[in-house]
Amino acid sequence: MLGTARPHLATVCKYVLLAVAHRSSFVICFECMMLSVFTPYLLATFGLGAAVSPAAHDAQGITALSDADIAGFLPYAHFAAIAYCLPSVALNWSCGAYCDANPSFIPIAAGGDGNKVQFWYVGFNPPSGEIIVSHQGTNFTKIDPVLRDVNIIFESLNRTLFPGVPAGIQAHSGFSVSQQKTAADIMTAVQTGLTKFNAKKVIVSGHSLGAAVGLLDALFLRLNIPSDVAVRFVGYALPRVGNQAFADFVDGSGVQVEFINNKRDLVPILPGRFLGYRHPSGEIHIQDSSTWVSCRGQDNPSSQCSTGGVPTIFQSNLNHHNGPYQGIMMGRC
Repeated sequence: MLGTARPHLATVCKYVLLAVAHRSSFVICFECMMLSVFTPYLLATFGLGAAVSPAAHDAQGITALSDADIAGFLPYAHFAAIAYCLPSVALNWSCGAYCDANPSFIPIAAGGDGNKVQFWYVGFNPPSGEIIVSHQGTNFTKIDPVLRDVNIIFESLNRTLFPGVPAGIQAHSGFSVSQQKTAADIMTAVQTGLTKFNAKKVIVSGHSLGAAVGLLDALFLRLNIPSDVAVRFVGYALPRVGNQAFADFVDGSGVQVEFINNKRDLVPILPGRFLGYRHPSGEIHIQDSSTWVSCRGQDNPSSQCSTGGVPTIFQSNLNHHNGPYQGIMMGRC
């Protein structure tokens, strides 16, 4: 057993309250508020007393990754972790071991203040011939990123940034606003890299909030750069970003989507499905045993995947959120 619900919930609340401890305003812990209002509904919806038998789904769309497959993700874990560094550090590629692991990387642009705008950077990775885009995750010592995380109201995608997106596709308002703040700078840097290095591949990465913004960025880039340039998203600890129509659109967009969730992390099961949120396909789940499996489809109900293995927040463990991912801990530079 990984502990009871109350300590994990208390940890979530502590992070949120710490973020605002220096302010005179009072912010209610979102998870605490949602539990007090929706606990009976959650119990009925997710069936704590009548969980689906793990054996019924463990063989459903589950594929174990080979050691070689897993090793291929290591550079992207580094790139996601580096997004927590100051822009000046990213531009100088001077973050220590994580930067040293990819010594030939060529930074193109970086920005953000870590509060109003999450840190981000764009660069070129010569060994793979890829343009890399990465976004910082939530900094719990800053109030604005936390408030963006809990702004779960749906909004339609910006038609200027996402041309031709059908009606009915909606995304998390906080994540959408964050993506819009850096979209123009990201596009300029990506176009610079594509031209300068004659690159034909773009990889978008990020952790937590950075993964959510990254998924939106990957879709944004797919809709706005030449079709002969491949776009791939490799995210870590991805929360749900949009509704069913959004998930379906991502699945059919041409973006190669892979998001890696660690054990019983709370974040990948938020916001809840009862609010209308849905993951796209592409989850890779790190098991309690540290083996990696690919989970077919959207919100795979197998106990080997996040949705099935962590059916409610009561089974989650927020200590798994920052990793390790192949030995790499997110959230610090």
